[in-house]
Formats: sequence, structure tokens, C-alpha cells
Amino acid sequence: MEIGIGLPITIPGVEARQVLDWGRRAEDAGFSTLGTLDRVVYPNYEPLVSLGAVAAVTGRIRLTTAILIAPYRVNAALLAKQAATVQALSGGRLELGVAVGAREDDYEASAVPLEGRGTRLEQMVDEMKRIWAGEEKGFAGGIGPEVEPPGLLIGGQVDAAFRRAARYADGWIMGGGAPDQFASGREKLLAAWSEAGRDGTPKSASLAYYGLGDQPEEDARRNIGHYYAWLGEYAEGVVGSVATSEEMVKGYAQAFEAAGCDELIFFPSSADPEQVDQLADVVR
Repeated sequence: MEIGIGLPITIPGVEARQVLDWGRRAEDAGFSTLGTLDRVVYPNYEPLVSLGAVAAVTGRIRLTTAILIAPYRVNAALLAKQAATVQALSGGRLELGVAVGAREDDYEASAVPLEGRGTRLEQMVDEMKRIWAGEEKGFAGGIGPEVEPPGLLIGGQVDAAFRRAARYADGWIMGGGAPDQFASGREKLLAAWSEAGRDGTPKSASLAYYGLGDQPEEDARRNIGHYYAWLGEYAEGVVGSVATSEEMVKGYAQAFEAAGCDELIFFPSSADPEQVDQLADVVR
């Protein structure tokens, strides 16, 4: 199983220098990918813009949106062009994870209805794949730059998510949850993959949260708890699931690997770049 690390772009008050330093350190430490989360109504950095920035200061590490909410972006052609741009600037390191999301305020701020977002996601993914394959759109031809398509993952844990992954993508990513939930989801993915007549084995990935150092519980409550506060009482469960010790980090890694996870991305609860080295020391 590969181990990736999330960029701290959802930590309130994070500075640009911290994000760029984080990317450099993560590559030097040997992590497989840099992940991003996605919100509109929150003081976070936009994921594709952030990945474009860290692409300029790294050269090997993959860049994964884990995940990006596609339906409230509406314009599939523009999103396809943005993703292709990151793919080109990074030398082909982008892995685009997309899902439908569930926050009404994000959709309202984007002037897009929450209803029907699953259908819109399917339509957008289908169009993006045609654009990346070179479909002509107008007088000038295709929508560039011309690059190899990025890897594509579908997020979500409803049955439709697994069908979408099998129909359109290279695999599936779980946006948080326990290893046993992942194992159940992976079984559904493999079943959908077989039913769709797909060859090979789909990629299955997940994210988890961690915090190490002097005050991991405080960081988890302040930052992860704030990010998920909209979920009410459920947010307490998310905060409680944050791996705040070396033993918990190792336990998560072992459990997800045993559940068949191909790549686990640990997202931080602090923006201190020292967290990169601390995680690397644990998972090496």
C-alpha cells in the first residue's frame, strides 16, 4: 500500500509558504501523493490552483484531488481544461478524484441546485473524458492543452458511486471512514467493476486524518472539528477518529492495507510543515 499526505489547505490561517514547504518536504520524504480537499464556503485554498502551485516546486510526487466536488463547478469544459493544465504543468502527475458532495451552502454559493447533482456528475465526467480524448468543440478544434488524461477516481459511499467508478473511472476513493467500511466499499467496487465488464483491477484508495507532535488532540478539535462542524454531533466522531499518536497512525496503515487499500492519504490537523517529517518517521 502506498502512503500519501494531504496538503493543509483547509487549515484556517495556513500561509502560502507553509503549503509550498509542505509539498517540497512531502516529496523529499517519499510520500506517494499530495492530496487536497474541497469546499466553497470555507476559508480554504481552491484545490486545483493549490496543486498547480505545488507542481512548480516538486517533480515526482503525484497530485490528487481527494476529492473535488465537480457538480457545483457546472462547466465541464472549463474543469477539463483546468485539470489538463495541471496535468501538463506537473508533467502528468494529476489524479482527479471527483464526487457529488452534500453541503447545501456550497451549492447555494455556486448558484447550483443540490438536487440532481449525481446526474450532473456523470454528464460532466463523460464530457471531460471526451474532451481529454480530443473531441473537437469549435473553430479551433479541441480544448487543450493536449496531454495524457489524468487518472480518474470517483468518491462516495452510496451504491451509485461504485457504479460510476466502474463505468467512468480508474477506481474509487473513500472520503473518510473506518477500515471495515473501506473493506465493505471495496467489495461493492469490485462487484460493480465485474458487472460493468471492466478488465483488470480498479484502484481503491482512502483518506484518514492524523495529528502528531505536542498538541494533536487540540489541533484535531480546533481544525478538523471546525471543518466538520456542519455535521453537528457527527463531527465529534470525526474528531475522535483522528490518529493522534504513532500507534494510531501505524494501526490505521496496517488495517487499511489489510482491507485491500492501494493508497491511504493522511490529511493533517495542523499546518506546521514539521508534521510531514513526523508522519514520515512513523510510516517509513
